[in-house]
Amino acid sequence: MTRTLTRPYLLACLAAAALLTWTWAVSAEVIGSVATKFKWVGPNDKIVVEVFQDDEIPGVACYLSRAKTGGISGAVGVAEDTSDASIECTQIGPIELPDKVRSGKRDGDEVFRKRTSLLFKTLQVVRFYDAPRNALVYLTYSDRIIEGSPKNSITVVPVQPWPTRGAGTSLPQKSAPEGSQ
Repeated sequence: MTRTLTRPYLLACLAAAALLTWTWAVSAEVIGSVATKFKWVGPNDKIVVEVFQDDEIPGVACYLSRAKTGGISGAVGVAEDTSDASIECTQIGPIELPDKVRSGKRDGDEVFRKRTSLLFKTLQVVRFYDAPRNALVYLTYSDRIIEGSPKNSITVVPVQPWPTRGAGTSLPQKSAPEGSQ
């Protein structure tokens, strides 16, 4: 039996796919936020600072600051955030690059996605590997189905050996607070 796809069925499938896309994002931990514009009703506009780790490359943490629209529309989740964002990634542990990353086959892979409007607009972070300089490059940008934004930010993580205890190197020890024994 052949089933004809109706328009409502196709729209329902597209809506389900959009919801799956929104929930697929790597989870980010909110570090903090600052208000940038007072709103009489609803939350203020703000800049939110979040951190996430690259799932494919343990040892890298990325800090992302982004604009968040407040007001009533922001409170109910229908506001569109601006495309303003900044990123800084750093090595926080040993980095072992998977072969697919080292070979460049995974260049441009999305490592983070955040919905920034009710429909069609997302903030993304993608990763590249710069083999000649042995560095990971992370790019954040905002896109929309019809019209994206050229606003972007980039950060570079040089892949460095990570010091370990007992391997001939020692990590700095925490000193006791002054006055305590």
